[in-house]
Amino acid sequence: MNERSDIPLNLRLNTMPMLALLLAQFLSALADNAVLVAAIALMKRLGEADHISWAQAGFVLPFIVLAPFVGAFADALPKSRVMLLGNAIKLLGTGLMIGGMNPIASYLCVGIGAAIYSPAKYGILSEFFGSDKLVKANALLEGSTIAAILLGVVLGGVLADHSVNLALFAIAGIYAFAGIANLFILKIPPVVDKIQHWLKWELFTEFWRAIKILLRDPAARTSLIGTSLFWGSGATLRLILFAWVPLALKIDDNRTPATLMGVLSLGIVLGATLAWLFVKLDKVRRAFWGGLLIGPCILALAMQTALTPTLLLMLVLGIGGGVFVVPLNALLQVSGQRSVGTGHALAIQNFAENLAMLLMVSAYGLFVGVPVKSVIIGFGGLLL
Repeated sequence: MNERSDIPLNLRLNTMPMLALLLAQFLSALADNAVLVAAIALMKRLGEADHISWAQAGFVLPFIVLAPFVGAFADALPKSRVMLLGNAIKLLGTGLMIGGMNPIASYLCVGIGAAIYSPAKYGILSEFFGSDKLVKANALLEGSTIAAILLGVVLGGVLADHSVNLALFAIAGIYAFAGIANLFILKIPPVVDKIQHWLKWELFTEFWRAIKILLRDPAARTSLIGTSLFWGSGATLRLILFAWVPLALKIDDNRTPATLMGVLSLGIVLGATLAWLFVKLDKVRRAFWGGLLIGPCILALAMQTALTPTLLLMLVLGIGGGVFVVPLNALLQVSGQRSVGTGHALAIQNFAENLAMLLMVSAYGLFVGVPVKSVIIGFGGLLL
């Protein structure tokens, strides 16, 4: 990947745009994870706990519907301004929640902003750095995102337990600060040699053509199925936790399930590190041993009645997930590079993972009224 030749050298090497990007991404991801917990707490307060899965489904729906277009949209405008627009829409969704609009509709608005924001935050890195620095830049961006996830879910739970309105106002403020940080990211003119209008039917047909090509590749197909199952099950599990914790652990707050989600995320980080050290692409089947931990851990979770063993199980579950999903991501990038291009492959992966999330959380919503322990056992058995 080549550096943009139209950017002055002193700007390409300036660290300030990267610092602004890291800050903007950290704040935006922090608010993204806190707002989910706040939305769930709001629905519980309104007596709509049975419809929590609808909120999660509404959030991922824009990622599916807009998948063929958001990447081209990010390429048609300066990516820093696309990120600013995405944050503004997220802020609007949070404001609608504060104003009393239905939490599901409000969270759908946040999802639209997130779908617009996502391709720009990674695409902008190739405009700042050449290939020699791109891996390090991606690592820094991922690091800031992981830190924000860990802090965001806990912060959302703590604030929501104190006051849901306080949590929502704080989240709106974080989105606003993220937008301000976006203004300090270098505004680089878009490359428009291949696309003059971002909303074209050809983008839709090209997207589906790329999906067919990847599905014919055994390695790419395995990766898409594996990562989609992982993230779909993760999205479903965090909803299940809010129903399971009060019944199994006798703790009726928002902080505890949020903390469990944070420990799960920490486990994923540890598992990703193990995968980086011990699982190479020529030995990618080793990743399946991590995947095989997921089902038994969830089955064991259904039997827990104390917080400490539950925390340990969530950590092991995350480690298994990290070992499983990271090599499959790399496998897809390699397969995509030689067929449809890495960018197309990642867009299709994003589409497949969010489609899995939508289907799995919607299926969970159909089991409202069934004892949650039975749901967890069935869920764990299915994944095993």
